[in-house]
Amino acid sequence: MLRNMVTSLLKHERIHTTDTKAKVLRGWVDHLITLARRGDLHARRQALAIVQEDAVVHKLFADAKERFGSFSKGGYTRIVKLGHRPGDAAPMSLIELVGAPGDKGPAAGKKAKAGKKDAADAVKAPSAAAAPIPEAAPEPVAESSAEAAETPDAPPATEAPEAEEPKKDAE
Repeated sequence: MLRNMVTSLLKHERIHTTDTKAKVLRGWVDHLITLARRGDLHARRQALAIVQEDAVVHKLFADAKERFGSFSKGGYTRIVKLGHRPGDAAPMSLIELVGAPGDKGPAAGKKAKAGKKDAADAVKAPSAAAAPIPEAAPEPVAESSAEAAETPDAPPATEAPEAEEPKKDAE
């Protein structure tokens, strides 16, 4: 079962599973990515013994050095808790590869946590967070000399549509 899950995770880059399976799967995938970073023939054969599709191993070994090269040891996966499964209330998780395109790596998670902490501090201090932010009105573009004479602090003069004169009945 774990070999199938490892293959699926490397193929699709994220899967939904239970928390316990995700935690066990993390060790397997980290080991395979370490093998792929090494990149020699023996490491490829060890990966082929675990992963069930040759194309997935080829993709892993082709992308591993550039995708996971900046990582030290481990930390190639992220587990996100999703809640409980409706049928049996099993805790569910999303496990994904961290070095995905557009992902900033393991340091991004630390920065995101720091951002959450700053947001929590802002919630605790409602006086600073509740202060309304004034919106600056866009400055009007001068089209004629009469409009240029207006002060920039004054609100822009809007041209009112010409009102139609009431028609008088010819008697």
